[in-house]
Amino acid sequence: MKTRFSSKDHPHRRYNPLLDEWTLVSPQRAKRPWQGQQEKVFMENNEEYDPNCYLCSGNTRANGVQNPIYKGVYVFDNDFGSLLNDEVSSPETSHEFFIMKPERGINRVICFSEDHSLTLPEMNTEDIVKIIEAWQQEYKDLGSLDYINHVQIFENKGAIMGCSNPHPHGQIWAQSSIPSQVIITGENLKKYFEKNGRSLLLDYLHEEQKADERIVSENEDFIALVPFWATWPYETMIISKRHLRNITEFTQKEKIALAEIIKTLTIKYDNIFETSFPYSAGIHQAPTDGTLNSEWHFHMHFYPPLLRSATVKKFMVGYELLAEGQRDSTPEQSAEILKKLSTFHYKNKHTNE
Repeated sequence: MKTRFSSKDHPHRRYNPLLDEWTLVSPQRAKRPWQGQQEKVFMENNEEYDPNCYLCSGNTRANGVQNPIYKGVYVFDNDFGSLLNDEVSSPETSHEFFIMKPERGINRVICFSEDHSLTLPEMNTEDIVKIIEAWQQEYKDLGSLDYINHVQIFENKGAIMGCSNPHPHGQIWAQSSIPSQVIITGENLKKYFEKNGRSLLLDYLHEEQKADERIVSENEDFIALVPFWATWPYETMIISKRHLRNITEFTQKEKIALAEIIKTLTIKYDNIFETSFPYSAGIHQAPTDGTLNSEWHFHMHFYPPLLRSATVKKFMVGYELLAEGQRDSTPEQSAEILKKLSTFHYKNKHTNE
């Protein structure tokens, strides 16, 4: 006689329609003891200004360029970018196994504030709106260049996410090719759109609202949720309630709403283990390749690595590298934890009670 399936107790796979791939969920493993790697607690910035920081206002960067005395958002070309804005000839291809093509692009750094200690969850909503407006301008300006077909906006927060400078900042990579993951996502969004005449993510959002199991936070214009197919322990996604192809289509009200939900979500992250919570976050939106891209729907991914505490990290190794993504706790369990957390930052909890 078969045991009745329970998603809380039995291993199962979940389908990700954005990437056309599966994730293995093993809830029974969440009970296992941990004797593996313990990460160092992320050291928080407590000083508003660091004379040795390359990104602080007025300081000299590693290449000898001096920052202006800036207030608020400051954007500049990355001194050590992964892409170069050089037009070069194509290399000769000797065999189909050895294909190369030049990649032209622009990398920019976006400092969120002159305050060296101020991360997104501790910023005012009004100041986060200014960051969103900078994202809009960069997407518009870079995307208007005839050789730029994709603009990727993202933030790596914390040393364990590869962030080389603790001053709160994000990055923008604009390039001539559309990256592989964006191509796959776009193809799946397009298949659904052509079949149903509707946005995949908008239909998904409506089903998540009906289920009400994975929604972490919601306002009039955006929903933050743990995706049904989430791989990382506290992975989340912010999705616009209106079918918007890219960030430049936001109304002023939507810019404020996005700032509010980013602040709420990142406060909840910090409150999980009462630490400055590391993550990689980034926006997925329509490429700037000159096509209509009606299938695209604005969304923002958050991929945090922490698992059980401020020092225990989730590793993507072994099975994850060789087979497919895997997680222990269910997305519903993670969503419940996040949803119940206070929207007051833990540093201020005594003044807000």
